[in-house]
Amino acid sequence: MIGFFVLAVAVELVDPMIGAVAYPESGLRGDEAIHGFGKTFPGAATPFGRVQLSPDTVTGGDNGSGYSYVHETIEGFSFLHLSGIGWYGEFGNFQVMPGELPKSRFSHADECAEAGYYRVRLPDAGVVAELTAAPHAGMVRFTYETAGDASFKIDLARRIGELSRAKPHGRQTFRVTGRSSFEGEIVCDHRDGGWGRGEGKVDYTVRFRGLCSKPLDRVEEDGGETNHTVHVRFPVAAGEAVTLHVAFAFNEELPPAPEGLDFDAMRAAAKASWRDALGAVDVAGGTPAARTAFATALYHAMIDPRDVGSGDGHVRRTVFSGWDVFRSEMPLLALIRPDVVSDLVSSMMETVTSGRRRTLPRWDIFGCDSGCMVGQPLVSVMAMAYERGIRTFDAETALRLAQETLAAESNDRRRGYTPGSLSETLEYAYADWCCGRLAELMGRADVAARHFGYAQAYTNCWSREVGWMRARTADGGWLAWEGRETSGQGCVESNPWQQGWFVPHDVEGLVRLMGGRAAFTRELGRFFAQVPDDFRWNAAYNHPNEVCHTLPFLWAFSDDPGGVDEWVGRIRRAAYGTGPFGLCGNEDVGQMSAWYVLAAIGIHPVCPGDGKWYVCTPLFEEARLSVGGGRTFTVRCPPARPGRPAGPRTLSLDGRRLSRRWLWTREIVSGGCLTFEP
Repeated sequence: MIGFFVLAVAVELVDPMIGAVAYPESGLRGDEAIHGFGKTFPGAATPFGRVQLSPDTVTGGDNGSGYSYVHETIEGFSFLHLSGIGWYGEFGNFQVMPGELPKSRFSHADECAEAGYYRVRLPDAGVVAELTAAPHAGMVRFTYETAGDASFKIDLARRIGELSRAKPHGRQTFRVTGRSSFEGEIVCDHRDGGWGRGEGKVDYTVRFRGLCSKPLDRVEEDGGETNHTVHVRFPVAAGEAVTLHVAFAFNEELPPAPEGLDFDAMRAAAKASWRDALGAVDVAGGTPAARTAFATALYHAMIDPRDVGSGDGHVRRTVFSGWDVFRSEMPLLALIRPDVVSDLVSSMMETVTSGRRRTLPRWDIFGCDSGCMVGQPLVSVMAMAYERGIRTFDAETALRLAQETLAAESNDRRRGYTPGSLSETLEYAYADWCCGRLAELMGRADVAARHFGYAQAYTNCWSREVGWMRARTADGGWLAWEGRETSGQGCVESNPWQQGWFVPHDVEGLVRLMGGRAAFTRELGRFFAQVPDDFRWNAAYNHPNEVCHTLPFLWAFSDDPGGVDEWVGRIRRAAYGTGPFGLCGNEDVGQMSAWYVLAAIGIHPVCPGDGKWYVCTPLFEEARLSVGGGRTFTVRCPPARPGRPAGPRTLSLDGRRLSRRWLWTREIVSGGCLTFEP
């Protein structure tokens, strides 16, 4: 057993540049181009805060974070961003740029990104720009290199994913309220673009209050209410810093006015907030590169869901990338930040009970009705949270809304499947199981039995003819078959081979359909054998896409359980790294990183909600999770003895030999120690 260790998940290890790449190569086409190398943003944020102040290298195209490391110019710095999304982006509001040029060249040699801080030199503007953030505000500090008449401009109309520079359906206002203070609002209408270039139907109002270190004596406005730009002009001495502090609120009253302009104090507070948040998981051992990748992954997993105001007894949160994050990020946060998961569930229910939506969201930004992706991932989060012991959301309302949503959206109850869609049939079968699980945990046996029955819908898509899952037609026939590796065929963002494994709630049932454990093992081996060494986009196990993320742990159900360690180890080594190209696909609002955090610790669910966490050999010699109530769960994995036989190591839990290779949630959250014998 190793001794007590110094914290390795120090805030200094975080590198926000990891994954900050979209469109890395001009030759990429189709899905490989869409899924980039992370699409994260490198700017300043705080844990689950509402401000993400970051540089923008491009407006438009599928560059959802607004920044790509491969670009050569910066067009400004906006206060709100999304991390790693794979659709035309949202936010990018209140963009500030020094000088009058539309953009400036920059060099990565003059760029620095840390947790809560970003700096870059803009040679064409003759300015060094620094950014930092607080939970509800951000601060920009421009240091002008030469004396003279200087300026900065504020683009109030800009929006990532915009349809045009003009915003005929939106509105922007800017009011000078004192010698150095201002306020205003930005009304964003989906008809002007934004999420999915408007298809995501996101409407919101950003209200702001700001304070500038220069008097606002020379303010010019142009563009009118629908394309509003503000120019602030002032004299500067060589080396003089000009600071802008802006606070934000959404769809409610104006935020409190900023009280000061101490950039360094805000930067220190941001760093301290990350030190506290990242302290929920400590690790020892591992390589420097692994520790950097791990710390940054934990950082990325704690950007969303973000605080956007106060609800009825909870923090109102948004940015719920449901289809992605129910698999790893929500389980991770349930262990170490149950308060955030509880807030999220309450907030998502509120989007329905307030009348903004008819059914529970799959992908939420301010209660949008985008319907992005398939299934009903929030029901998974509800069941998983309740099973973990999170009881601070209204479970009765959760169960009612889950039933109503699934009645409106789920598989055709008469047919027992969704005609034309394998993805919807399988994803909704799991959602029905989650609804049943929530009901079971709440003592509602009648509701549980009904939804557990619906959850067997997956069996209706097993085709004996092709020996695999296949979409059915409305008349009971089968969709034309083009082979399991061909995309489409009733599959969303996947092919039948990838989607067909998704029966997390009844893997043993899938084993039986496939003809037994030997056949299951052979097919799993064939599926993983075709994966390229770099784990980039492919037709077999496809780590850049979340539909595959639980599949390495299916080896635990096979005749070769050592496959869990083999494939999780390969993925950790090849699909994750350091530097801008350190992610093999979109970050997807924390999911890609949360998978790595859990896999590096050595635990991961196959079926969120069933209470089981499957074990793999950890990346570090020791990891400690703060699971609430002063309790700590520890995973110890000392180096293996020389000459030790190959295969999974023997496990013990609190000193007792463990005959299974999974843990119950209660064994984790009650505290204790899982040890891998040398």
